[in-house]
Order: sequence, then C-alpha cells, then structure tokens
Amino acid sequence: MDTAIIRKVLFSDAGFAPLALRFPLGIIFMVHGAQKLFGWFGGYGLEGTGQWMASQGIEPGVLMAGLAGSGEFFGGLFILIGLLTRPAALVLAFTMLIAIVSVHLSNGLLLTNNGYEYALALFAGSISLLISGAGRVSVDSLITQKS
Repeated sequence: MDTAIIRKVLFSDAGFAPLALRFPLGIIFMVHGAQKLFGWFGGYGLEGTGQWMASQGIEPGVLMAGLAGSGEFFGGLFILIGLLTRPAALVLAFTMLIAIVSVHLSNGLLLTNNGYEYALALFAGSISLLISGAGRVSVDSLITQKS
C-alpha cells in the first residue's frame, strides 16, 4: 500500500482545534446512529427507521437505514477518537447532505419546522474536519508520527 497516500489522508497540522469539534460531533453522530441501528436513546431501530425512510421515498428503507445508521455510528466513533477522520467526515457529510435534500430542505431552515439547520450544522462540522483532519490529539496523528 502506498504510504504516501495514507500519510496524506491521515496527516493534520491543525493542532488542538479539531478536538473541540471532533468530541461533540462524534458523540452526536454516534447517538443518532445508535437510534437508527439499535433503537437506543429513544430511536426506532433498524426496522422502524427503515419504514420511516421508505415513507420518505428513501428506498429500500431498511438498507438505507442500515447505511445511514452505520455511517453515523461508526463514523462518529472514528471522528471521536480521530481515526481515519477525513474518510469518516466525508461519509458523514454525504449522509447529512442526503438528509438535508431528501427530508429537511422543503421545510425551510428552522429546526422548529423540521428544517435543515441542525443537519446543516453537522454537515459544516463534517466538512471542517474533512479539510483540517483530526489534529494533534488523535489516532491519525499517532499513526503518522510512526510512519
């Protein structure tokens, strides 16, 4: 495997700032993913979320719920610990973009109307981490220091 490409994906000279973003984003995404996958934290689980997604025209519902839930749960975990941060952030940004366009956009900006403001904030945070990388306090940093 080309170590130069791996290093480029993992390396970040952003210092400590991404940690302030990684911690809350990671937790939020993990909780939302756990709702979809396992029914934890008041969620509906894979079957219930799949039925809702199908009702929104996101088909096949259970598969899409599994993909979104896995992306959020495992992507959130990876962002939280700073492992493969850029690829995880890309998956999460894509997931939020789909949520904005397919569910929230027609409701306007405000969250009180089921709008896209919350998903937009998560999208922006994911894009920020995609650009900056994990920063100094991360597994990615440990890996690049050893290579």
